[in-house]
Amino acid sequence: MTFKPARLLLALIAVSAAPAFAQNLAVVNGKPIPTSRVEEAVKQMVAAGQGQDSPQLRNAIKQEMIAREVLMQEAVKQGYDKKPEVKTALDNARQAIVVNTLARDYITKNPVTDADIKAEYDRFVKQTGDKEYHVRHILLENEADAKAVIAKLKGGAKFEELAKQSKDTGTANSGGDLDWAVPAAFPPEFAAGFTGLQKGAVTETPVKTANGFHVIKLDDTRAAKLPSLDELKPQIADSLAQKKLEAYKEQMVKKAKVQ
Repeated sequence: MTFKPARLLLALIAVSAAPAFAQNLAVVNGKPIPTSRVEEAVKQMVAAGQGQDSPQLRNAIKQEMIAREVLMQEAVKQGYDKKPEVKTALDNARQAIVVNTLARDYITKNPVTDADIKAEYDRFVKQTGDKEYHVRHILLENEADAKAVIAKLKGGAKFEELAKQSKDTGTANSGGDLDWAVPAAFPPEFAAGFTGLQKGAVTETPVKTANGFHVIKLDDTRAAKLPSLDELKPQIADSLAQKKLEAYKEQMVKKAKVQ
């Protein structure tokens, strides 16, 4: 139905003349609960995918808020709000709310741009590379043991059999299989050990990492199947926003007088 001018004016006058409690969700022992709290709660729940705006949802929120107000009043009556641990928790919660609001406002004023996201995606693609490698490895305690394994392989021993002695118990019984992965998924020194191998070849010398000494075999290579920019855009945007906030925090801390 569309209001005519005269009827609209009458409606506005009626709202402005309505008692104050009409704009409240409820009044509990004389304490009003603003209707705006329901609106905010509904908005947050819908945004978080926790429900759809409906009379049922609004009534559930209303009942919960009334119950909370009743319990809050009882807690204050019994002096719980004066307890030191409660005061500390309230101070921490207040600080978190204010700081989070500042962070959201900062990102709103200093947003991550599409150009920023594209540049980060390009960096990711370059770092990841355009190839995936299917590799196997045998992890040994020391270099001498690794060299002995390499010698046995050159003598005709099967890689899958020798892998059973690997310190990597997760792959020892599967022939040392590390499945398909891009070099960036491994420590740099490990990746350097197999990226120059030919298909079916084994490292000529042991590859040392923080875990021990590896003998690596390259089974095969293929074109990498990287996620698209659109697929990674939300994740990249969030990561860049967090970096912006971290830089802002460090900048503010440097300016502060800390004794």
